[in-house]
Amino acid sequence: MVNAHDLLWGMTPAHLPAEAPAWAVEAIGAGHPVVVRRAITEPGYVAVGVRGRLREQRLAAQMPVSAVQRRVTPEALRDVVSPRDLPALRALNLLRPMLAPQTWGVTGSAGFELASGIQALHAQSDLDLILRTPERLERGEAEDLLALVNTAPCAVDLQLQTPFGAVALREWASGSRRVLLKTARGAHLVIDPWQAVA
Repeated sequence: MVNAHDLLWGMTPAHLPAEAPAWAVEAIGAGHPVVVRRAITEPGYVAVGVRGRLREQRLAAQMPVSAVQRRVTPEALRDVVSPRDLPALRALNLLRPMLAPQTWGVTGSAGFELASGIQALHAQSDLDLILRTPERLERGEAEDLLALVNTAPCAVDLQLQTPFGAVALREWASGSRRVLLKTARGAHLVIDPWQAVA
């Protein structure tokens, strides 16, 4: 069972779509991991994203589940420490003890770099985190958590993973009546991210 933001190794250039750009073939050929994305796929496949060196180099693809050789979850990266000194990594060091009692993990460029050793972060990079929230996080708790996150030395995008999808902490803490819930079937405006989308 894989989840959005898990990193997977084992994909080969042969698994890429025929029209895949050269940078994607190069990345997969070099043994880079792919990231699980939210999408519906046919049985036996998992929806993944291929990352290139540049921010705009992103390719949606499918990987056979049978090809997966290694999987790293965002939670497995919580305690990985990088020797590099960048705002996103300083933010992670600052937030780590504050988030410690909860189930959380590192995603995005920081997660990719910590898991693979391939440099993906730069001085302007945000820190992307995911917090598992199987139970409803009240708006007041979200505001308190956002205040903590806002003390970090870079922008932090923290996603709340509910049983039905993910919602941005910043949005849930904002008090908006409806918020955007990202699911495998697309994004939906919902009142309660902890309820199934009709």
